[in-house]
Amino acid sequence: MSQIKSILLAFRPKTLTAALVPCLAGTALVKAMGLSWDGAVLFYALAAAFLIQIGTNFVNDAVDFKKGADTEKRIGPQRITQAGILSAGKVMALGTVFFALAILCGIPLVIKGGPVIVAIGLASVAMGYAYTAGPFPLAYLGLGDLFVILFFGLLAVMGIVFLNTGTWLTEAFVLGLQIGLHATVLIAINNLRDRETDKLVNKKTLAVRGGVKFSRWEIATLCFAPFLLNLYWWFEGYKIAAVLSLFALPLAVKVTKNIFKTEPSAAYNKFLAQSAGLHLVFGILISIGFMIG
Repeated sequence: MSQIKSILLAFRPKTLTAALVPCLAGTALVKAMGLSWDGAVLFYALAAAFLIQIGTNFVNDAVDFKKGADTEKRIGPQRITQAGILSAGKVMALGTVFFALAILCGIPLVIKGGPVIVAIGLASVAMGYAYTAGPFPLAYLGLGDLFVILFFGLLAVMGIVFLNTGTWLTEAFVLGLQIGLHATVLIAINNLRDRETDKLVNKKTLAVRGGVKFSRWEIATLCFAPFLLNLYWWFEGYKIAAVLSLFALPLAVKVTKNIFKTEPSAAYNKFLAQSAGLHLVFGILISIGFMIG
């Protein structure tokens, strides 16, 4: 495998739906409300979100290797630091570059949205770094799931709606919660798969703290709760969005069924891809529902 290909795979492209979906769904919600949306906001928000997620992935790659969480016993996909393709220092430097690029892409958003966007942007970059690095690494304290709900769900959707409307809306909160819950399925499956190796290095994820049974029920809740929240859209009059996104329900059933019948193992790599599909399909369907309804 070439070094360039390895670096591109280190972006973790199958999980980048976590950055894509909230931007698309938030923009679709703005249109559904009969308000104008700014294409430049969508472009720069997407760019910043992708760059922050990729930067977070690189920092995670380097720090997990240095702390002993990623070794030859790892059952997840190969990491470039673990495989010796790049040193931890170089991988950390790449992460810093992506964070810096994210800040540059955020400048037009700051000009449009003002100080509150500065706060959200800087917090997003800082928390991306602090996910596994720094004195209080979120993933090692069991706070990674909350981080994803907050930054790849609530703040991502509410932020892009605010940039288009200048207002913080309840509708954006509900949509952000739905998107964030599905995005968190990815990290919950990842942590359940890596539970035993994480335990050895004192990485206290929710899977380590709560155990396998807890994690399975957490994943089931994260999968199905967004569909229950569709009741909000039904009663608010966005009935097409509420109904259309239900066509993603079989994917939620499939992911949950697989997690409950399979012990944590390399098979979870496939389930991780399925959960990314659930996140993407739900997000696209609800966005289409908003656009046409």
